[in-house]
Amino acid sequence: MKLPFLVVVLSVGTLFAAPLRAQNAFKPDQVKWGAAPPFIPAGAQLAVLEGDPMGTSGDYTIRLKMPDGYKIAPHTHPLRENVTVLSGTLKVGMGDKWDDTKTMNFPAGSFAYLDPSMHHYAGASGETVIQIHGQAPVKFNYINPADDPSRKM
Repeated sequence: MKLPFLVVVLSVGTLFAAPLRAQNAFKPDQVKWGAAPPFIPAGAQLAVLEGDPMGTSGDYTIRLKMPDGYKIAPHTHPLRENVTVLSGTLKVGMGDKWDDTKTMNFPAGSFAYLDPSMHHYAGASGETVIQIHGQAPVKFNYINPADDPSRKM
């Protein structure tokens, strides 16, 4: 009597668990890349893995694929940003003006977090993919408003 009941419970559990795993996990070839939003310089690609990064609140996880030599001008974020380098080399500097002599190189496997209002800039050495997670909304506040690509449209 116990064995048929156990089989039914496990079968039903498997039916419900399988779709959840498929919706909450991605293999590299399942990541859907698209154009980056207009407040990020053209040339990068973005993939949303979780949440709504442009929403008013909630967790998000995104990936940003940057070509070699790509640069994001000095900026801040209103909320903490957590960054993992998946491939390539992320170049990061602190301050209000881009200065190649003050950038640090972070190879694949590196992790960093940037607290709110930390003035920083970033670029790529080789094609570079980073994964960013945090709390929505994602927002870039450029130190020099003229550096904001969305203002040039």
